[in-house]
Amino acid sequence: MGIKKLSIYNHFKGLSAVAGGIIFSFICLTFSMRSLPMGTAYAIWTGIGTVGGALVGMLFFGESKEWRRILFMAMVLAAAIGLKLIS
Repeated sequence: MGIKKLSIYNHFKGLSAVAGGIIFSFICLTFSMRSLPMGTAYAIWTGIGTVGGALVGMLFFGESKEWRRILFMAMVLAAAIGLKLIS
C-alpha cells in the first residue's frame, strides 16, 4: 500500500510507510527465526507477505475478489500453517 501511495503522491509519507514496513517485516522475521528453522520462517514470512499484499489490493484498490483467488490465498496460508505444525 505504501508503494502505491508513493507512486501516486510521491511524498515523504509514502516512502516512510514503505521503509517502516520493510524494517518491521525484517524484525518480525528475525524474531520468528529464534523458534523456527530458517526455511520454515522464511516460507511463512513470504506467504504472509503474498497473502497480505493480495488482501490489501482487494480491499483498498479494487482488485478482483474472485473465489478462485481467495481459494489459492487460503491454500498459501494452509501451507504456512502446515509448515509451522511440523516444525
